[in-house]
Amino acid sequence: MSLQQLTMNEADTARVEAVLARWPGAQRDALIPILQEVQEHCGYLPREAMLRISRHLDLPASKVFGVATFYNQFRFQAPGRHRIQVCRGTACHVKGSAAVLEALCRHLKIRPGQTTRDGMFSLEVVACIGACGLAPVIAVDGEFHAGVTPDAVAGILARCGEPEVRHA
Repeated sequence: MSLQQLTMNEADTARVEAVLARWPGAQRDALIPILQEVQEHCGYLPREAMLRISRHLDLPASKVFGVATFYNQFRFQAPGRHRIQVCRGTACHVKGSAAVLEALCRHLKIRPGQTTRDGMFSLEVVACIGACGLAPVIAVDGEFHAGVTPDAVAGILARCGEPEVRHA
């Protein structure tokens, strides 16, 4: 886990301030919903946003960072332009999602939870996408791809229109 982003751009600052304005007088029990809302608006949790949340809720920054890093749902770096989710549910696992994940890692030169250097792709592993009858499944920008094989990965990535996709 990396808390790389030290400062927010003006748009993210405005988004965070708008979220906090919707929570006047909030207490510590609002921490997770506020973190979720900030991530929904910014795409991740910038370090500065968590410090602002800390001040708003009158909580130690260590508490905010501790809660945020405890839950897998929170991201600490800006997501890539294309979000790839690999289902690792039982049906997908049995049908070969591990090999699909490895093919994605090879092509993109990243591991799950990372974003490519060019900022084009983020790779995530999810417990279950909910399309078990189509296993193995990946989602690219919310679009499901069913019955994916390692050989199909390059074609799926190429359809994102990005020339940066690296072939193994």
